[in-house]
Amino acid sequence: MRIISFLSQKGGCGKSTLAASLGVAAKEAGEKVTLLDLDPKRSLYRWGVKRTDRGRPVRTVSPANLPAVLNSLRMARKVTLVIVDTPALESLATTAALQAAHFSIVPARPATFDIWASEVTGRKMKLMNKEFAFLLNQCPSTRNNLHMQESISSLESIGNLFYPYIHQREVFLDAISAGKGVTEVDPNGLSSREIQALWKALKLRLPKSQTTR
Repeated sequence: MRIISFLSQKGGCGKSTLAASLGVAAKEAGEKVTLLDLDPKRSLYRWGVKRTDRGRPVRTVSPANLPAVLNSLRMARKVTLVIVDTPALESLATTAALQAAHFSIVPARPATFDIWASEVTGRKMKLMNKEFAFLLNQCPSTRNNLHMQESISSLESIGNLFYPYIHQREVFLDAISAGKGVTEVDPNGLSSREIQALWKALKLRLPKSQTTR
């Protein structure tokens, strides 16, 4: 069982939206996925309620209960991938998710405040010797956007950066409101290709063993 956490010290970077669509894409690729929502706002959980999956695709979990929940999933051997969504800002939830994860994703919009916040998160992870990568999200369509170039340089000076970047498109809003992932709403669209490429790139960073930890 592999564990991925979405972490950021700033809100509005799209953690929950990315976690939802990535979870769907991973499931479509053959993974047995469970999503855990540590955010008190429960945005990801509310998305999960809209779905028609059997069982509970998203569970709410407190930081204190996270180790026990993960151990239960591990012992049941019915899940191969766990995706953990966390609240903004540093908290017990983000610390618990970071400690449990095999790999963490730090999403950031290509905007100055977002990049500064992500740099702080990335430096902390490096000090803790944690595996992570940045992901530019909600990117503008203009390829030569100055903020994009500055954001790429700033993040790459601290850690690895996932490619492709995730561009801002309305299909993400449509998918979330319907309780779906972008690959379900527009399977052949550009956003679906980006999310599928993200999953393929992320999978290469994860442990091969299903029983790790």
